Amino acid sequence: MAKSAALAQVETLSRTSPAERTRRARPLGRGTSALTPARRPAPFVKWVGGKGRLLTQLDPLLPAGVERMRHVEPFVGGGALFFARAPERALLADVNPDLVGTYTAIRDEVDVVIRHLTKLAAMPHESEAFYGVRERYNRGGQSRAERAAMFVYLNKTCFNGLHRVNRSGEFNVPFGRYKNPRILDSDGLRIASHALGAAEIVNDSFEALLRHAKPGDFVYFDPPYEPVSRTASFTGYAREGFSQDDQTRLRDVFAELDRRGCKLMLSNNDVPFIRELYDRWNVDVVQCPRAINCDPNGRGKVPEVVVRNYR
Repeated sequence: MAKSAALAQVETLSRTSPAERTRRARPLGRGTSALTPARRPAPFVKWVGGKGRLLTQLDPLLPAGVERMRHVEPFVGGGALFFARAPERALLADVNPDLVGTYTAIRDEVDVVIRHLTKLAAMPHESEAFYGVRERYNRGGQSRAERAAMFVYLNKTCFNGLHRVNRSGEFNVPFGRYKNPRILDSDGLRIASHALGAAEIVNDSFEALLRHAKPGDFVYFDPPYEPVSRTASFTGYAREGFSQDDQTRLRDVFAELDRRGCKLMLSNNDVPFIRELYDRWNVDVVQCPRAINCDPNGRGKVPEVVVRNYR
């Protein structure tokens, strides 16, 4: 099948150097673009708390003039808001080194990642193959591109697309019993690679924003959520978890960046603790579909807060 002109242009960009892609990158999301591919950039991994289903509710809450601001996300996760906006300048950060390595590999060497992922996608979708890849992944020693391919493979084939590690930092999510998971999406990866060409990607904590963020930046915080109950917590994303002390330290970073003149937006569960932490700022409520629950009857909509330091 003949490739579209836009996709061919994206593939050409994927073979350029990171610096050249950064110079040539243009937004592929809302607004106009030098490139207008049939598909817009989208997350290439599933992520707990991903904002794909909330984009239509978040969009009206973005600050005026956001298209001229640098887009900063210290908890990038699946990057749904970043990919939807496809900003011309971005700083993406996460404390998870394997996630950051995957983003970096897809930005800088997407064709090599696709080559490794093609081999993984050709394996039968069965538990033996999955656990074999998971064991090799936890042993380490792969190149950045191969490890990124394994990261994507495990994300697409594990239970509910979770990313959970034990205290030793080993990925320990079990096999997901999907009928036909879409492991390889070459076009989607190349389009995502192009969008990432304008982004600086770092493995760092949210507190590092105190070194990196500048007045006029738009910063979107999507941290691990404060649980709605003691049994609802999911903090295995990084080996240290995310405690109420971490939530309080995040509030302090939010306050300092507010003082510096950044435009700030933060998502979290609508629970009293979070309401109290951010009571001096503007709080809106959105309704989010519950993505993960062992009881299908619990997969309804739940309220989340969106905190902003602007109107």
